[in-house]
Amino acid sequence: MSSSMGRAAEDISRRPRAGTGLLVALGAAFSFGMSGAWARGLIDAGWTPGAAVTARIWVAALILLVPTILALRGRWRLLRCNAGMIAAYGLLAVTATQLFYFQAVAVMDVGVALLIEYTAPVAVVLWLWVRRGERPTGRSILGAVLAFVGLVLMLDVLTGARVDGGGILWALGAMVGAATYFVLSARQDTGLPPLALAGSGLLLGALGLTTAGLVGVLPMRWTFDDISYRLAGVADVAVPWFVPVLAIGLLATALAYVLGIASTRMLGSRLASFVALAEVIAAMLFGWLLLGQLPAPVQLVGGALVLVGVVIVKLGEPSPESLPAPEGRTGPDVEPASAA
Repeated sequence: MSSSMGRAAEDISRRPRAGTGLLVALGAAFSFGMSGAWARGLIDAGWTPGAAVTARIWVAALILLVPTILALRGRWRLLRCNAGMIAAYGLLAVTATQLFYFQAVAVMDVGVALLIEYTAPVAVVLWLWVRRGERPTGRSILGAVLAFVGLVLMLDVLTGARVDGGGILWALGAMVGAATYFVLSARQDTGLPPLALAGSGLLLGALGLTTAGLVGVLPMRWTFDDISYRLAGVADVAVPWFVPVLAIGLLATALAYVLGIASTRMLGSRLASFVALAEVIAAMLFGWLLLGQLPAPVQLVGGALVLVGVVIVKLGEPSPESLPAPEGRTGPDVEPASAA
């Protein structure tokens, strides 16, 4: 852990704007974390998860359209050369992750769904071991065990409480999508700017979801009635339907991506990924603020163990210097976009 923390400290010392970067990264995490609570209000009012995530991605894609064009600077060949990666990014890393997450929060608490999704780094470690032969360190294995124990406590299965199996499966699907995001974002041999990857992936995802809805594969149902939220579990408040739609698309997606990319460039991918774990805390906070959902004490303990396990897994990853350089690698560090 000391060597990894040393590298993180090195990242800070090399970046004079580290203080600003930390604030921007926290802003990104809290922006991403509010999406589940806003979406739950739409779903409870009669929106299908497919309609909610489609609206979210369309709003974000349209907002990021001009910045994406500016980031490409006429280099349209980058889109052609990386068409397969963009397709996987848009359909799996972005769309599937958000759709499955919204399906999960339709039947379970926002914080619990996001905590399951945030076991994705463990899946990344296993993928690198199986696919590339990068054997996890003892620290990584310890983190995976802690995350699993925390998951058991978080789901409260030991006390015989009812657990929604469908919600768990949807959340695990979101976890696989998030792991795909990290794997794809780590590629730096494409020449594709992170903002262009995010914008093109969001646009492709929006088109794909719309097509699936038109042909009847993805149920689409929405309402223009007011949306009700229960502020801090005390006061019921109704807002027009477009308020949560714009909040999800503008604040929890478009703004979150922009802040995430900016903070990653200021802090470096390693430190920025640690700060991004604050999204879990933000999800619980907004789940309580907008929905009145408050996890039980045993779930809070389990959630803390999951977070500790995920951090240990990340700290236990082999340093880039100890691994063979992948083909096309041009620098010592990987600078992915911020998490979804």
